[in-house]
Amino acid sequence: MNMESNQQLIQQISEQGLLPLFYHADAAVCTDVVRALYGSGIRVVEFTNRGAQALENLKQLHQLRLQELPDLVIGAGTITTADQANRFLDAGADFLVSPVFDNDVCDVAYLRKVLWIPGCMTPTEIHVASQAGIQLIKLFPGSVLGPGFVQAIRELFPQTKFMPTGGVEATVENLGAWFKAGVVAVGMGSQLITKEALAAGDYAHVSSKTAGAIQLIQAIRQPQK
Repeated sequence: MNMESNQQLIQQISEQGLLPLFYHADAAVCTDVVRALYGSGIRVVEFTNRGAQALENLKQLHQLRLQELPDLVIGAGTITTADQANRFLDAGADFLVSPVFDNDVCDVAYLRKVLWIPGCMTPTEIHVASQAGIQLIKLFPGSVLGPGFVQAIRELFPQTKFMPTGGVEATVENLGAWFKAGVVAVGMGSQLITKEALAAGDYAHVSSKTAGAIQLIQAIRQPQK
C-alpha cells in the first residue's frame, strides 16, 4: 500500500462505519466468522493478536481471501512491537491496529507504507500520533472515555479521524451518541461475535448481529447527509 491506498482504506473503514474485531484459537472458527461477517456486508476486518495461534490463523484468513473473498481487507490487531508488525504483515495482513502508540510499530508501518491505527486515550497521545502523521486513531478503551470525550477534544484535532473501540454497544442510543460526537467508525468485538454464538457454531447469529449494527449506523448517519 502507498499513501493513496491508505487514504482509500481509511475511507472504506469510514464508509463501513464498523470495524469488527475478534480472535479465536481454532482456524476453522476464524474462517467461518469471517465468512459470516462478509455475508453481512463487511469488507474490512480486524483479527487480533490475542493468543498463540494468532499468526497461523491470520495466514489461514489470508488463504481464505485468496481463494474465496478477493475484496476482503484484513487488519492485524493488538500489535505492540516491531517484530509482531513485520511478522503479521509478512503473513498477509493489510494494515495494523494497536492498543497503544508505539514508535517502533509506527516506524514499521511508515517503512512498509501500510495503514496503522494506534490506540490513544489522552490529548497528549493523540497529539503525538497526529505529529507522526496518523490520520485515524483508535480511542481505547471507548467505554472509559465515552462520547463526551470526543466532543471535548474534536476541535483540538480537526484533521484527525476517531474510532472508539471497547465497550461500544449495538444500540441506537450508544451508536447514536458516538456518531453524533463525531467519530467516523466504531470498533466492535464481542457485541457482534458473542462467545455464545461461537460456542454453538451459530454463525448466522454473527451475520445478523453485524448486519443489524450496519443498518443502525446507516440510519443514524442518514440525517447528516
